[in-house]
Amino acid sequence: MLVTRLTEGPASPLVVAPFLTQSTRAQLKESDVSYLDLTGNAHIILPQPGLFIETQGASEDPNRAERPARSLRGPKAGRVVRALIELKTPPGVRELAALTKTDAGYISRILSFLDTEALITRVGRGCIESVDWPALLRRWAHEAPLDSRGQLRTFLEPRGLSALIARLTRLNASYAVTGSLAAAQIAPIAPARLATIWVRDADAVASDLGLRPADAGANVMLAEAVDENVFDGVLQRDGLCYAALTLVAVDLLTSPGRGPQEGEELIDWMKANEEAWRR
Repeated sequence: MLVTRLTEGPASPLVVAPFLTQSTRAQLKESDVSYLDLTGNAHIILPQPGLFIETQGASEDPNRAERPARSLRGPKAGRVVRALIELKTPPGVRELAALTKTDAGYISRILSFLDTEALITRVGRGCIESVDWPALLRRWAHEAPLDSRGQLRTFLEPRGLSALIARLTRLNASYAVTGSLAAAQIAPIAPARLATIWVRDADAVASDLGLRPADAGANVMLAEAVDENVFDGVLQRDGLCYAALTLVAVDLLTSPGRGPQEGEELIDWMKANEEAWRR
């Protein structure tokens, strides 16, 4: 990577590199730093003389060597991401491995990936100094949307969500309410129209709750979890079990309708109230 100046007057830095990731480009833009990579990604601004150039190049490094950890898709990555987001003090490799029940080699590879994508900052190539948890959460949602983390089934509760809530308080099965119904407890935008619930067995829970299978007009979505991690950190309130806020936010970002907007509202609340949910 080369950092140079565009003009001889006041500093107009320009970063030149073989390839710049999307996260790195976004950070450079935010810092008013021009950039150019050899795949054609460019954002160059000069006040004198007036000049603006912006082009789109490759979204992935064409020269990147294949490596096992190059995305946040899959249960192991999800567990690591949740730990990095939810812990106030960034953990080390061994602590992360113990917390997530994942081998240290995988942890090291995924941390290198996150470092390359500017989602974490490390001291040298060792300890994690900081985590850009809002960016990490959004990246996780992008690479591991809701339908990749569970088998989704839609149902109808003909008496409405108030009847569903009353039945949930008596449900004798593991579950975690997520999505709009959970976000409404923290950062409500409008009354929830769809209840999304993590469960182990959708058929059994649907039977216990008296739900009817429905493709059109559904107001309940049961998600059979790929990973038991969705039940970690469940919060109990007014007789209901709610998923951890990290999971609620990432689920909303790839939910239908106004879910993404509600997800961003919840992230704003989380940024302003970190003491309430990070441990």
